[in-house]
Amino acid sequence: MPAIEALIFDMDGTMVHSMPWHTQAWVEYARRHAMDLDVPAFMAQTTGKNAFECACALMGRTVSAEESERITAEKEGIYRELFAANFCAVDGFDRFHAQARDMGLKVAIGTAGDQDNVRFVLDNLQMQPPAQAIARGDEGLPGKPHPDIFLKAAERLAIDPAACIVFEDAPHGIEAARRAGMRAVGIGTTHDAQQLSGPHVLAWAPDFSTLLNNQFLEKLHDA
Repeated sequence: MPAIEALIFDMDGTMVHSMPWHTQAWVEYARRHAMDLDVPAFMAQTTGKNAFECACALMGRTVSAEESERITAEKEGIYRELFAANFCAVDGFDRFHAQARDMGLKVAIGTAGDQDNVRFVLDNLQMQPPAQAIARGDEGLPGKPHPDIFLKAAERLAIDPAACIVFEDAPHGIEAARRAGMRAVGIGTTHDAQQLSGPHVLAWAPDFSTLLNNQFLEKLHDA
């Protein structure tokens, strides 16, 4: 396999501890609209999906673009309000990202999130230096487990997908990395090691501090 040249980070649940607030936002959306929504099952179905796919899953049918935009605007507005008061990065992410850049690795974000949520997270995270590429779900790219988001991120970095490692907290994202021909690392904020396993998975860790303590980046030549 080629040497690792780039890291691609999922955003929600990987860079930041946002998934509980996405869950609570769907709970509140369902309450406002008197919907009988099995939120845990819905989250398992839609984590990694783009906004249009989530809206279709919510309604149980193909929705129009306008209806999807209305659902997304309300739900994501609830989410940002909730998470703004509780914003928290995954432990060690800032140091891990900075070390990767110091080592000459390229860095991208590959998320099913939309432009507003990406801007919200990056404004609060103050990621320095900024990611060199971002691929989002609102760019017409299908959500995970389709590989398109990660492949677009690699394309924008001008890096061979086989030279990329994806960092993901969800099974759909781990599978998307496999389909993209990339290696992966599971970040255990929402799923355990067994749920984030696969022949292409190099490691699982509860957070980035653990990866730093294990000298993961220094050992990349063995990946």
